[in-house]
Amino acid sequence: MKSSKSASRYAQALLDLAIEQNKVDAVAADMKYMATVCAENPDLENMLQSPVVKADKKIAVLNAIFDQFDQLTNLFVELIVKNGREAYLSQIAASFDVILKEYQGIVPVTLISAHKLDEQVKKEIVSKVQASITGTVELTEKIDADLIGGFVVRMGDTQIDASVASQINKLKQRLTR
Repeated sequence: MKSSKSASRYAQALLDLAIEQNKVDAVAADMKYMATVCAENPDLENMLQSPVVKADKKIAVLNAIFDQFDQLTNLFVELIVKNGREAYLSQIAASFDVILKEYQGIVPVTLISAHKLDEQVKKEIVSKVQASITGTVELTEKIDADLIGGFVVRMGDTQIDASVASQINKLKQRLTR
């Protein structure tokens, strides 16, 4: 838990600096790339978490991998490593994406259904969700055959479950009382 709080704080600080220096797009692209590289390379994660590898070697490796990064991002990464927080870099990159979306007024919404939904049905669901929030909906669709039918909408801590499986479970609970 402590690490994700730290990651969020570092990500917020980086976003604040990027806004101040008018480099939000460049830093966002850098952090997205960093998250991808860290996720796809467990050896990099292991090296970052290793106490055996010295900070200057870690900085050299990161500079070689991320040489095309904006100067602000490079300085930020160096600061993180010098402060001994390099193990949090992938978490910071993920937190940055969440905080950036919040800053931009983008609300991630996940729509889960038993099968691919018709475009008209999707539009209706998105418009209902859009009416209940402030910001822009960023829709991610998932298919889960276990729902049997209907859909589940998730946004932040809120979940709207209009699935057949949920209705069957509720009916089953009422009948077993």
